[in-house]
Amino acid sequence: MKNYKSYLTLILTAFTLLFTACSDEYMESMNTDPSKAATIDPNAQLTTAQLQTYGDLSMVEIYRNYLYSFNQQLMGCWNTTNYGGRHTVDNNEMGRVWTTFYTTAIKNLTDAQYRTNDNADKVNINAAVRIYRVYLMSLITDIHGDVPYSEAGKGFLEEKFNPRYDTQEEIYNDFFTELKTAGNNLDASKDKITGDVIYNGDVNKWKKLANSLRLRFAMRISNVAPQKAQQEFEAALQDEGGIFQSSDDDALIQYMEKSFSFGQETYTDYRGNALSQLLFGNDPANNPSYLCSTFFNQLHNTGDPRTFMIGRCYYDGLMSSTSPDNRIDLTNEMLEKGIDFHPCDPGAYSWEPWPTGYDSDILKELAETNPSVTVSVSRETEPKMANNFLKSTNPGVVITYAEVKFLLAEAALKGWNAGSESVEDLYKEGVRAAMDFLTDNYGCDQVSDEAFNEYISNNGIGYTNEQKKEAINTQAWILHFTNPAECWANIRRSGYPKLKSPAEYGFGQYLTGGTEIPVRLCYPVLESSYNKASYEEALSRMGGTDNWYTPVWWDKDATK
Repeated sequence: MKNYKSYLTLILTAFTLLFTACSDEYMESMNTDPSKAATIDPNAQLTTAQLQTYGDLSMVEIYRNYLYSFNQQLMGCWNTTNYGGRHTVDNNEMGRVWTTFYTTAIKNLTDAQYRTNDNADKVNINAAVRIYRVYLMSLITDIHGDVPYSEAGKGFLEEKFNPRYDTQEEIYNDFFTELKTAGNNLDASKDKITGDVIYNGDVNKWKKLANSLRLRFAMRISNVAPQKAQQEFEAALQDEGGIFQSSDDDALIQYMEKSFSFGQETYTDYRGNALSQLLFGNDPANNPSYLCSTFFNQLHNTGDPRTFMIGRCYYDGLMSSTSPDNRIDLTNEMLEKGIDFHPCDPGAYSWEPWPTGYDSDILKELAETNPSVTVSVSRETEPKMANNFLKSTNPGVVITYAEVKFLLAEAALKGWNAGSESVEDLYKEGVRAAMDFLTDNYGCDQVSDEAFNEYISNNGIGYTNEQKKEAINTQAWILHFTNPAECWANIRRSGYPKLKSPAEYGFGQYLTGGTEIPVRLCYPVLESSYNKASYEEALSRMGGTDNWYTPVWWDKDATK
Protein backbone atom coordinates (compact mmCIF):
# COMPACT_ATOMS: atom_id res chain seq x y z
CA MET A 1 0.00 0.00 0.00
CA LYS A 2 2.87 2.28 0.88
CA ASN A 3 4.51 1.60 -2.50
CA TYR A 4 1.21 2.30 -4.23
CA LYS A 5 0.91 5.67 -2.50
CA SER A 6 4.48 6.54 -3.40
CA TYR A 7 3.82 5.61 -7.03
CA LEU A 8 0.65 7.67 -7.08
CA THR A 9 2.48 10.65 -5.56
CA LEU A 10 5.16 10.37 -8.22
CA ILE A 11 2.56 10.34 -11.00
CA LEU A 12 0.73 13.33 -9.55
CA THR A 13 3.99 15.23 -9.12
CA ALA A 14 5.00 14.54 -12.71
CA PHE A 15 1.56 15.55 -13.98
CA THR A 16 1.71 18.75 -11.95
CA LEU A 17 5.12 19.63 -13.35
CA LEU A 18 3.95 18.85 -16.87
CA PHE A 19 0.79 20.91 -16.44
CA THR A 20 2.77 23.79 -14.96
CA ALA A 21 5.21 23.73 -17.85
CA CYS A 22 2.40 23.72 -20.43
CA SER A 23 -0.22 25.85 -18.73
CA ASP A 24 1.07 29.25 -19.85
CA GLU A 25 1.28 28.14 -23.47
CA TYR A 26 -2.10 26.41 -23.22
CA MET A 27 -3.85 29.36 -21.60
CA GLU A 28 -2.36 31.75 -24.15
CA SER A 29 -3.70 29.62 -26.99
CA MET A 30 -7.09 29.38 -25.32
CA ASN A 31 -7.28 33.17 -24.99
CA THR A 32 -6.14 33.96 -28.52
CA ASP A 33 -8.73 34.39 -31.26
CA PRO A 34 -7.19 32.66 -34.32
CA SER A 35 -9.29 34.91 -36.59
CA LYS A 36 -7.63 38.09 -35.28
CA ALA A 37 -4.09 39.36 -35.75
CA ALA A 38 -1.82 39.73 -32.74
CA THR A 39 -0.99 43.28 -33.82
CA ILE A 40 -2.90 45.84 -35.86
CA ASP A 41 -1.56 47.25 -39.10
CA PRO A 42 -1.23 51.02 -38.52
CA ASN A 43 -2.51 51.55 -42.06
CA ALA A 44 -5.77 49.86 -41.07
CA GLN A 45 -5.96 52.10 -38.01
CA LEU A 46 -5.61 55.16 -40.24
CA THR A 47 -8.40 53.87 -42.48
CA THR A 48 -10.71 53.39 -39.49
CA ALA A 49 -10.05 56.89 -38.18
CA GLN A 50 -10.57 58.51 -41.57
CA LEU A 51 -13.82 56.69 -42.30
CA GLN A 52 -15.18 57.30 -38.80
CA THR A 53 -14.88 61.07 -39.31
CA TYR A 54 -18.15 61.27 -41.28
CA GLY A 55 -19.10 57.58 -41.29
CA ASP A 56 -20.02 57.21 -37.62
CA LEU A 57 -23.79 57.68 -37.51
CA SER A 58 -23.92 58.15 -33.75
CA MET A 59 -21.20 60.81 -33.87
CA VAL A 60 -22.55 62.97 -36.72
CA GLU A 61 -25.80 63.39 -34.77
CA ILE A 62 -24.02 66.30 -33.09
CA TYR A 63 -23.88 68.11 -36.43
CA ARG A 64 -27.58 67.69 -37.10
CA ASN A 65 -28.66 68.33 -33.51
CA TYR A 66 -26.50 71.32 -32.65
CA LEU A 67 -23.96 72.64 -35.13
CA TYR A 68 -26.17 73.09 -38.19
CA SER A 69 -28.64 75.11 -36.13
CA PHE A 70 -25.92 77.21 -34.45
CA ASN A 71 -24.57 77.88 -37.96
CA GLN A 72 -28.15 78.68 -39.08
CA GLN A 73 -27.79 76.59 -42.22
CA LEU A 74 -30.45 74.01 -41.38
CA MET A 75 -33.55 74.41 -39.23
CA GLY A 76 -36.99 72.89 -39.06
CA CYS A 77 -36.79 69.18 -38.41
CA TRP A 78 -37.42 68.00 -34.85
CA ASN A 79 -33.81 67.17 -33.97
CA THR A 80 -32.23 70.37 -35.28
CA THR A 81 -34.94 72.62 -33.88
CA ASN A 82 -35.36 70.86 -30.54
CA TYR A 83 -31.66 70.75 -29.58
CA GLY A 84 -29.76 73.56 -31.28
CA GLY A 85 -32.74 75.67 -32.33
CA ARG A 86 -34.23 75.71 -28.84
CA HIS A 87 -30.82 75.86 -27.11
CA THR A 88 -31.59 72.69 -25.22
CA VAL A 89 -28.79 71.58 -22.89
CA ASP A 90 -28.39 67.80 -23.22
CA ASN A 91 -25.04 66.48 -22.01
CA ASN A 92 -25.49 63.09 -23.67
CA GLU A 93 -26.10 64.65 -27.08
CA MET A 94 -23.32 67.21 -26.68
CA GLY A 95 -20.75 64.53 -25.86
CA ARG A 96 -21.02 62.51 -29.06
CA VAL A 97 -17.77 63.69 -30.67
CA TRP A 98 -15.94 63.15 -27.39
CA THR A 99 -17.27 59.67 -26.60
CA THR A 100 -16.87 58.30 -30.12
CA PHE A 101 -13.56 59.79 -31.26
CA TYR A 102 -11.63 59.21 -28.04
CA THR A 103 -12.68 55.56 -27.79
CA THR A 104 -12.02 54.65 -31.42
CA ALA A 105 -10.22 57.07 -33.74
CA ILE A 106 -7.94 58.77 -31.20
CA LYS A 107 -7.15 55.45 -29.51
CA ASN A 108 -6.25 53.88 -32.88
CA LEU A 109 -4.16 56.79 -34.08
CA THR A 110 -2.31 57.12 -30.78
CA ASP A 111 -1.53 53.40 -30.79
CA ALA A 112 -0.41 53.50 -34.42
CA GLN A 113 1.85 56.47 -33.76
CA TYR A 114 3.25 54.87 -30.62
CA ARG A 115 4.18 51.61 -32.39
CA THR A 116 5.74 53.28 -35.43
CA ASN A 117 7.83 55.91 -33.64
CA ASP A 118 11.52 55.68 -34.55
CA ASN A 119 10.82 52.91 -37.07
CA ALA A 120 12.72 53.62 -40.27
CA ASP A 121 10.38 51.30 -42.17
CA LYS A 122 7.24 53.14 -41.01
CA VAL A 123 8.20 56.78 -41.51
CA ASN A 124 5.29 57.76 -43.74
CA ILE A 125 2.48 55.97 -41.94
CA ASN A 126 3.78 57.45 -38.68
CA ALA A 127 3.63 60.94 -40.19
CA ALA A 128 0.15 60.38 -41.64
CA VAL A 129 -1.39 59.18 -38.37
CA ARG A 130 0.20 62.12 -36.54
CA ILE A 131 -1.26 64.60 -39.02
CA TYR A 132 -4.69 63.01 -38.88
CA ARG A 133 -4.62 62.80 -35.08
CA VAL A 134 -4.00 66.55 -34.99
CA TYR A 135 -6.95 67.13 -37.29
CA LEU A 136 -9.36 65.02 -35.21
CA MET A 137 -8.12 66.56 -31.99
CA SER A 138 -8.83 69.99 -33.48
CA LEU A 139 -12.48 68.99 -33.87
CA ILE A 140 -12.66 67.93 -30.22
CA THR A 141 -10.91 70.97 -28.75
CA ASP A 142 -12.72 73.46 -30.98
CA ILE A 143 -16.04 72.08 -29.73
CA HIS A 144 -15.20 71.74 -26.02
CA GLY A 145 -12.11 73.87 -25.23
CA ASP A 146 -9.57 72.34 -22.83
CA VAL A 147 -9.54 68.56 -23.40
CA PRO A 148 -7.28 65.52 -22.94
CA TYR A 149 -4.60 65.69 -25.63
CA SER A 150 -1.03 64.81 -24.66
CA GLU A 151 -2.18 61.81 -22.58
CA ALA A 152 -5.25 60.91 -24.65
CA GLY A 153 -5.39 57.32 -25.92
CA LYS A 154 -2.52 56.17 -23.68
CA GLY A 155 -4.49 54.15 -21.13
CA PHE A 156 -3.20 50.81 -22.39
CA LEU A 157 0.16 52.12 -23.60
CA GLU A 158 1.23 54.09 -20.52
CA GLU A 159 -1.58 53.47 -17.99
CA LYS A 160 -2.85 57.03 -18.45
CA PHE A 161 -6.39 56.15 -17.45
CA ASN A 162 -7.27 59.62 -16.16
CA PRO A 163 -5.67 61.91 -18.73
CA ARG A 164 -5.01 65.54 -17.97
CA TYR A 165 -7.06 68.20 -19.76
CA ASP A 166 -4.43 70.20 -21.65
CA THR A 167 -5.21 73.87 -22.11
CA GLN A 168 -6.30 74.79 -25.61
CA GLU A 169 -3.28 77.07 -25.91
CA GLU A 170 -0.99 74.13 -25.16
CA ILE A 171 -2.89 71.98 -27.64
CA TYR A 172 -2.64 74.49 -30.47
CA ASN A 173 1.05 75.11 -29.84
CA ASP A 174 1.66 71.39 -30.19
CA PHE A 175 -0.46 71.24 -33.35
CA PHE A 176 2.07 73.45 -35.11
CA THR A 177 5.01 71.38 -33.87
CA GLU A 178 3.37 68.09 -34.83
CA LEU A 179 2.30 69.21 -38.29
CA LYS A 180 5.69 70.69 -39.14
CA THR A 181 7.59 67.63 -37.90
CA ALA A 182 5.28 65.09 -39.50
CA GLY A 183 5.15 66.99 -42.79
CA ASN A 184 8.93 67.21 -42.98
CA ASN A 185 9.30 63.51 -42.12
CA LEU A 186 7.25 62.40 -45.11
CA ASP A 187 9.51 60.82 -47.72
CA ALA A 188 8.32 59.45 -51.05
CA SER A 189 11.24 57.00 -51.11
CA LYS A 190 10.10 55.32 -47.91
CA ASP A 191 7.12 53.12 -46.95
CA LYS A 192 3.85 53.21 -48.88
CA ILE A 193 0.79 54.45 -47.00
CA THR A 194 -1.68 51.70 -47.92
CA GLY A 195 -4.67 52.53 -45.72
CA ASP A 196 -5.32 56.05 -46.94
CA VAL A 197 -8.85 56.78 -48.24
CA ILE A 198 -8.09 60.47 -48.78
CA TYR A 199 -4.98 60.58 -50.96
CA ASN A 200 -4.36 56.91 -51.67
CA GLY A 201 -0.94 57.21 -50.08
CA ASP A 202 0.29 60.24 -52.05
CA VAL A 203 3.04 61.56 -49.78
CA ASN A 204 3.30 64.92 -51.57
CA LYS A 205 -0.37 65.62 -50.97
CA TRP A 206 0.01 64.71 -47.29
CA LYS A 207 2.76 67.34 -47.06
CA LYS A 208 0.40 69.92 -48.53
CA LEU A 209 -2.33 68.83 -46.10
CA ALA A 210 -0.03 69.34 -43.11
CA ASN A 211 0.95 72.82 -44.26
CA SER A 212 -2.58 73.84 -45.21
CA LEU A 213 -3.90 72.78 -41.80
CA ARG A 214 -1.19 74.98 -40.29
CA LEU A 215 -2.74 77.92 -42.17
CA ARG A 216 -6.16 77.09 -40.73
CA PHE A 217 -4.90 76.78 -37.18
CA ALA A 218 -2.77 79.93 -37.42
CA MET A 219 -5.81 81.93 -38.51
CA ARG A 220 -7.82 80.32 -35.72
CA ILE A 221 -5.57 81.83 -33.05
CA SER A 222 -5.11 85.16 -34.83
CA ASN A 223 -7.27 87.13 -32.39
CA VAL A 224 -5.78 85.75 -29.18
CA ALA A 225 -2.13 85.31 -30.24
CA PRO A 226 -1.65 87.49 -33.35
CA GLN A 227 2.16 87.42 -33.41
CA LYS A 228 2.31 83.64 -33.02
CA ALA A 229 -0.41 83.28 -35.65
CA GLN A 230 1.46 85.37 -38.21
CA GLN A 231 4.71 83.52 -37.58
CA GLU A 232 3.09 80.11 -37.98
CA PHE A 233 1.12 81.14 -41.06
CA GLU A 234 4.12 82.52 -42.87
CA ALA A 235 6.30 79.57 -41.82
CA ALA A 236 3.77 77.12 -43.28
CA LEU A 237 3.87 78.95 -46.61
CA GLN A 238 7.65 78.65 -46.72
CA ASP A 239 7.91 75.03 -45.63
CA GLU A 240 8.78 72.18 -47.97
CA GLY A 241 5.89 70.62 -49.84
CA GLY A 242 3.89 73.83 -50.12
CA ILE A 243 0.15 74.26 -49.66
CA PHE A 244 -2.91 73.36 -51.74
CA GLN A 245 -2.51 74.65 -55.30
CA SER A 246 -5.76 73.41 -56.84
CA SER A 247 -8.87 71.41 -56.06
CA ASP A 248 -6.86 68.28 -56.87
CA ASP A 249 -5.28 68.75 -53.44
CA ASP A 250 -8.60 68.81 -51.55
CA ALA A 251 -8.57 66.54 -48.50
CA LEU A 252 -11.77 64.56 -49.00
CA ILE A 253 -12.61 61.21 -47.42
CA GLN A 254 -13.92 58.81 -50.04
CA TYR A 255 -17.04 56.81 -49.13
CA MET A 256 -18.92 54.04 -50.89
CA GLU A 257 -22.51 53.31 -51.86
CA LYS A 258 -24.64 52.10 -48.96
CA SER A 259 -28.34 51.59 -48.56
CA PHE A 260 -30.14 54.07 -46.33
CA SER A 261 -31.22 52.10 -43.30
CA PHE A 262 -31.03 52.68 -39.57
CA GLY A 263 -30.37 49.18 -38.25
CA GLN A 264 -27.72 48.48 -35.64
CA GLU A 265 -25.12 47.60 -38.26
CA THR A 266 -25.44 51.11 -39.71
CA TYR A 267 -23.94 52.58 -36.55
CA THR A 268 -20.79 50.44 -36.77
CA ASP A 269 -20.27 50.43 -40.55
CA TYR A 270 -18.28 53.53 -41.45
CA ARG A 271 -17.98 52.91 -45.19
CA GLY A 272 -20.75 55.32 -46.22
CA ASN A 273 -21.16 59.02 -45.47
CA ALA A 274 -23.40 58.82 -42.40
CA LEU A 275 -23.95 62.59 -42.26
CA SER A 276 -25.60 62.47 -45.69
CA GLN A 277 -27.66 59.51 -44.52
CA LEU A 278 -28.68 61.31 -41.34
CA LEU A 279 -29.72 64.42 -43.25
CA PHE A 280 -31.87 62.27 -45.50
CA GLY A 281 -33.44 60.88 -42.34
CA ASN A 282 -35.55 57.85 -41.60
CA ASP A 283 -38.93 59.59 -41.90
CA PRO A 284 -39.76 60.87 -45.39
CA ALA A 285 -42.65 62.90 -44.00
CA ASN A 286 -40.27 64.85 -41.77
CA ASN A 287 -37.12 65.00 -43.83
CA PRO A 288 -34.57 66.75 -41.60
CA SER A 289 -32.74 68.76 -44.21
CA TYR A 290 -34.81 71.95 -44.25
CA LEU A 291 -32.67 74.99 -45.00
CA CYS A 292 -32.62 77.70 -42.36
CA SER A 293 -33.94 80.96 -43.76
CA THR A 294 -30.74 82.77 -42.70
CA PHE A 295 -28.74 80.63 -45.09
CA PHE A 296 -31.37 80.55 -47.83
CA ASN A 297 -31.86 84.33 -47.72
CA GLN A 298 -28.13 84.96 -48.04
CA LEU A 299 -28.04 82.87 -51.20
CA HIS A 300 -31.36 83.98 -52.69
CA ASN A 301 -31.16 87.69 -51.91
CA THR A 302 -27.67 88.04 -53.39
CA GLY A 303 -28.51 86.19 -56.61
CA ASP A 304 -26.08 83.41 -55.75
CA PRO A 305 -26.08 80.80 -58.54
CA ARG A 306 -25.73 78.13 -55.84
CA THR A 307 -29.15 78.92 -54.36
CA PHE A 308 -31.16 76.24 -56.13
CA MET A 309 -28.21 73.89 -56.39
CA ILE A 310 -28.12 73.58 -52.61
CA GLY A 311 -31.83 74.04 -51.87
CA ARG A 312 -34.71 72.41 -53.75
CA CYS A 313 -38.44 72.14 -53.09
CA TYR A 314 -39.74 68.57 -53.15
CA TYR A 315 -43.00 66.72 -52.80
CA ASP A 316 -41.99 63.73 -50.68
CA GLY A 317 -45.31 61.91 -50.55
CA LEU A 318 -44.04 59.10 -52.78
CA MET A 319 -40.51 58.87 -51.36
CA SER A 320 -39.44 55.62 -49.73
CA SER A 321 -37.72 55.44 -46.38
CA THR A 322 -34.51 54.11 -47.93
CA SER A 323 -33.89 56.45 -50.86
CA PRO A 324 -34.62 60.04 -51.93
CA ASP A 325 -34.92 58.98 -55.57
CA ASN A 326 -38.73 59.14 -55.71
CA ARG A 327 -39.01 62.75 -54.64
CA ILE A 328 -40.98 65.02 -56.96
CA ASP A 329 -38.96 68.18 -57.62
CA LEU A 330 -41.22 71.25 -57.77
CA THR A 331 -38.49 73.89 -57.81
CA ASN A 332 -38.45 74.76 -61.50
CA GLU A 333 -42.24 74.90 -61.65
CA MET A 334 -42.29 77.29 -58.70
CA LEU A 335 -39.69 79.51 -60.34
CA GLU A 336 -41.58 79.50 -63.65
CA LYS A 337 -44.85 80.39 -61.88
CA GLY A 338 -43.10 83.22 -60.06
CA ILE A 339 -43.79 81.82 -56.60
CA ASP A 340 -42.38 84.30 -54.13
CA PHE A 341 -39.80 82.91 -51.73
CA HIS A 342 -40.33 84.63 -48.39
CA PRO A 343 -39.00 82.11 -45.91
CA CYS A 344 -39.88 82.01 -42.25
CA ASP A 345 -37.58 83.48 -39.61
CA PRO A 346 -34.74 81.48 -38.04
CA GLY A 347 -36.04 79.40 -35.17
CA ALA A 348 -39.49 78.87 -36.70
CA TYR A 349 -40.77 75.32 -36.86
CA SER A 350 -41.19 73.14 -39.90
CA TRP A 351 -44.96 73.37 -40.07
CA GLU A 352 -44.79 77.08 -40.81
CA PRO A 353 -44.47 77.19 -44.63
CA TRP A 354 -42.06 79.50 -46.38
CA PRO A 355 -43.98 80.65 -49.45
CA THR A 356 -47.74 80.13 -49.30
CA GLY A 357 -49.10 76.94 -50.80
CA TYR A 358 -50.00 76.77 -54.46
CA ASP A 359 -51.69 74.41 -56.93
CA SER A 360 -49.01 72.44 -58.67
CA ASP A 361 -49.60 71.40 -62.29
CA ILE A 362 -47.06 68.62 -61.80
CA LEU A 363 -49.00 67.20 -58.88
CA LYS A 364 -52.37 67.68 -60.60
CA GLU A 365 -51.19 65.47 -63.44
CA LEU A 366 -49.73 62.97 -61.02
CA ALA A 367 -52.94 62.88 -58.96
CA GLU A 368 -54.92 61.70 -61.97
CA THR A 369 -53.22 58.33 -61.65
CA ASN A 370 -52.38 58.41 -57.96
CA PRO A 371 -55.19 59.61 -55.65
CA SER A 372 -52.83 59.69 -52.64
CA VAL A 373 -51.05 62.75 -54.05
CA THR A 374 -51.95 66.06 -52.40
CA VAL A 375 -52.45 68.68 -55.09
CA SER A 376 -52.45 71.81 -52.91
CA VAL A 377 -48.85 72.27 -51.84
CA SER A 378 -47.91 74.04 -48.63
CA ARG A 379 -45.15 72.46 -46.59
CA GLU A 380 -43.44 71.15 -49.72
CA THR A 381 -42.53 74.71 -50.68
CA GLU A 382 -39.88 74.84 -47.95
CA PRO A 383 -36.43 74.47 -49.54
CA LYS A 384 -34.56 71.39 -48.41
CA MET A 385 -31.09 70.11 -49.13
CA ALA A 386 -30.93 68.93 -52.72
CA ASN A 387 -30.71 65.19 -53.35
CA ASN A 388 -27.10 65.69 -54.45
CA PHE A 389 -26.12 66.18 -50.80
CA LEU A 390 -27.96 63.13 -49.47
CA LYS A 391 -25.85 60.34 -50.97
CA SER A 392 -23.72 57.89 -49.04
CA THR A 393 -20.96 58.40 -51.61
CA ASN A 394 -20.62 62.09 -50.81
CA PRO A 395 -17.09 62.97 -49.67
CA GLY A 396 -16.21 63.79 -46.08
CA VAL A 397 -14.64 67.24 -46.10
CA VAL A 398 -11.43 67.86 -44.14
CA ILE A 399 -10.05 70.99 -45.86
CA THR A 400 -10.27 72.35 -49.39
CA TYR A 401 -8.38 74.54 -51.84
CA ALA A 402 -11.26 77.03 -51.66
CA GLU A 403 -10.78 77.39 -47.90
CA VAL A 404 -7.06 77.92 -48.36
CA LYS A 405 -7.81 80.79 -50.75
CA PHE A 406 -10.05 82.45 -48.17
CA LEU A 407 -7.36 81.99 -45.50
CA LEU A 408 -4.77 83.59 -47.78
CA ALA A 409 -7.18 86.45 -48.53
CA GLU A 410 -7.70 87.24 -44.85
CA ALA A 411 -3.98 86.89 -44.14
CA ALA A 412 -3.24 89.41 -46.89
CA LEU A 413 -5.91 91.67 -45.40
CA LYS A 414 -4.09 91.50 -42.06
CA GLY A 415 -0.85 92.55 -43.75
CA TRP A 416 0.82 89.17 -43.36
CA ASN A 417 3.21 87.90 -46.03
CA ALA A 418 0.70 85.74 -47.89
CA GLY A 419 2.20 85.95 -51.36
CA SER A 420 1.95 88.45 -54.20
CA GLU A 421 -1.78 88.21 -54.95
CA SER A 422 -4.18 90.91 -53.81
CA VAL A 423 -6.93 90.40 -51.26
CA GLU A 424 -9.51 90.97 -54.00
CA ASP A 425 -8.03 88.37 -56.35
CA LEU A 426 -7.70 85.78 -53.59
CA TYR A 427 -11.33 86.40 -52.61
CA LYS A 428 -12.53 85.91 -56.19
CA GLU A 429 -10.47 82.75 -56.59
CA GLY A 430 -11.92 81.41 -53.35
CA VAL A 431 -15.52 82.04 -54.44
CA ARG A 432 -14.86 80.46 -57.83
CA ALA A 433 -13.26 77.41 -56.22
CA ALA A 434 -16.16 77.13 -53.76
CA MET A 435 -18.67 77.04 -56.63
CA ASP A 436 -16.57 74.54 -58.58
CA PHE A 437 -16.35 72.40 -55.44
CA LEU A 438 -20.10 71.71 -55.70
CA THR A 439 -19.75 70.73 -59.35
CA ASP A 440 -16.74 68.51 -58.82
CA ASN A 441 -18.02 66.64 -55.77
CA TYR A 442 -21.83 66.84 -55.66
CA GLY A 443 -22.82 66.76 -59.31
CA CYS A 444 -24.18 70.32 -59.32
CA ASP A 445 -24.33 72.28 -62.56
CA GLN A 446 -21.24 74.19 -63.55
CA VAL A 447 -21.50 77.91 -62.82
CA SER A 448 -20.69 79.69 -66.08
CA ASP A 449 -18.09 82.43 -66.23
CA GLU A 450 -20.85 84.86 -67.14
CA ALA A 451 -22.96 83.94 -64.11
CA PHE A 452 -19.91 84.03 -61.86
CA ASN A 453 -18.79 87.45 -63.06
CA GLU A 454 -22.29 88.85 -62.62
CA TYR A 455 -22.44 87.50 -59.08
CA ILE A 456 -19.03 88.91 -58.17
CA SER A 457 -19.86 92.31 -59.67
CA ASN A 458 -22.93 92.47 -57.42
CA ASN A 459 -21.21 90.96 -54.37
CA GLY A 460 -17.77 92.48 -54.26
CA ILE A 461 -15.43 92.28 -51.34
CA GLY A 462 -16.20 95.78 -50.09
CA TYR A 463 -14.07 98.82 -49.30
CA THR A 464 -13.15 98.87 -45.61
CA ASN A 465 -11.09 96.14 -43.98
CA GLU A 466 -14.06 95.09 -41.88
CA GLN A 467 -16.29 94.82 -44.96
CA LYS A 468 -13.64 92.69 -46.64
CA LYS A 469 -13.29 90.46 -43.59
CA GLU A 470 -17.06 90.02 -43.53
CA ALA A 471 -17.22 89.16 -47.24
CA ILE A 472 -14.42 86.60 -46.99
CA ASN A 473 -15.89 84.81 -43.99
CA THR A 474 -19.47 84.94 -45.25
CA GLN A 475 -18.23 83.10 -48.33
CA ALA A 476 -16.40 80.65 -46.06
CA TRP A 477 -19.74 80.08 -44.27
CA ILE A 478 -21.34 79.10 -47.57
CA LEU A 479 -18.38 76.91 -48.54
CA HIS A 480 -18.48 75.08 -45.20
CA PHE A 481 -22.08 73.99 -45.67
CA THR A 482 -20.81 70.40 -45.93
CA ASN A 483 -18.18 70.87 -43.19
CA PRO A 484 -20.28 71.96 -40.16
CA ALA A 485 -17.55 71.65 -37.53
CA GLU A 486 -15.19 73.98 -39.38
CA CYS A 487 -18.12 76.26 -40.18
CA TRP A 488 -19.00 76.77 -36.51
CA ALA A 489 -15.37 77.28 -35.53
CA ASN A 490 -14.82 79.91 -38.21
CA ILE A 491 -18.01 81.80 -37.36
CA ARG A 492 -16.90 82.05 -33.72
CA ARG A 493 -13.36 83.01 -34.66
CA SER A 494 -14.19 85.60 -37.32
CA GLY A 495 -17.51 86.92 -36.00
CA TYR A 496 -19.03 86.55 -39.49
CA PRO A 497 -21.68 86.21 -40.60
CA LYS A 498 -23.26 88.04 -37.69
CA LEU A 499 -26.01 85.64 -36.71
CA LYS A 500 -28.95 86.72 -34.57
CA SER A 501 -30.31 84.51 -31.85
CA PRO A 502 -33.78 83.05 -32.44
CA ALA A 503 -34.82 85.22 -29.49
CA GLU A 504 -34.27 88.30 -31.64
CA TYR A 505 -36.83 86.95 -34.11
CA GLY A 506 -39.47 86.53 -31.43
CA PHE A 507 -38.84 82.90 -30.46
CA GLY A 508 -37.34 83.54 -27.04
CA GLN A 509 -40.12 81.66 -25.27
CA TYR A 510 -38.90 78.42 -26.86
CA LEU A 511 -35.28 78.76 -25.71
CA THR A 512 -34.55 76.67 -22.62
CA GLY A 513 -30.76 76.97 -22.23
CA GLY A 514 -30.16 80.69 -22.78
CA THR A 515 -31.07 83.26 -25.39
CA GLU A 516 -27.68 83.78 -27.04
CA ILE A 517 -26.18 81.29 -29.50
CA PRO A 518 -23.86 78.97 -27.50
CA VAL A 519 -20.11 79.21 -28.13
CA ARG A 520 -18.97 75.74 -26.98
CA LEU A 521 -20.48 72.41 -26.00
CA CYS A 522 -20.29 71.04 -22.48
CA TYR A 523 -18.24 68.03 -21.41
CA PRO A 524 -19.86 64.58 -21.15
CA VAL A 525 -21.44 64.37 -17.72
CA LEU A 526 -19.66 61.12 -16.83
CA GLU A 527 -16.30 62.90 -16.95
CA SER A 528 -17.15 64.31 -13.51
CA SER A 529 -17.05 60.74 -12.18
CA TYR A 530 -14.54 58.90 -14.35
CA ASN A 531 -11.90 61.62 -14.55
CA LYS A 532 -12.87 63.84 -11.63
CA ALA A 533 -9.55 65.51 -10.80
CA SER A 534 -8.71 66.45 -14.38
CA TYR A 535 -12.30 67.49 -15.07
CA GLU A 536 -12.43 69.79 -12.04
CA GLU A 537 -9.04 71.30 -12.92
CA ALA A 538 -10.41 72.20 -16.36
CA LEU A 539 -13.57 73.67 -14.82
CA SER A 540 -11.50 75.80 -12.47
CA ARG A 541 -9.99 77.48 -15.52
CA MET A 542 -13.53 78.32 -16.71
CA GLY A 543 -14.69 79.82 -13.44
CA GLY A 544 -15.89 76.58 -11.89
CA THR A 545 -18.84 75.72 -14.12
CA ASP A 546 -19.23 73.81 -17.37
CA ASN A 547 -21.10 76.53 -19.24
CA TRP A 548 -21.71 76.59 -22.97
CA TYR A 549 -21.47 80.38 -22.93
CA THR A 550 -17.84 80.30 -21.79
CA PRO A 551 -15.80 80.88 -24.97
CA VAL A 552 -12.86 78.65 -25.84
CA TRP A 553 -9.36 80.13 -25.63
CA TRP A 554 -9.06 81.31 -29.24
CA ASP A 555 -12.59 82.82 -29.35
CA LYS A 556 -11.58 86.45 -28.73
CA ASP A 557 -13.04 88.24 -31.74
CA ALA A 558 -12.95 92.00 -31.29
CA THR A 559 -16.07 92.60 -33.42
CA LYS A 560 -18.38 90.77 -30.99
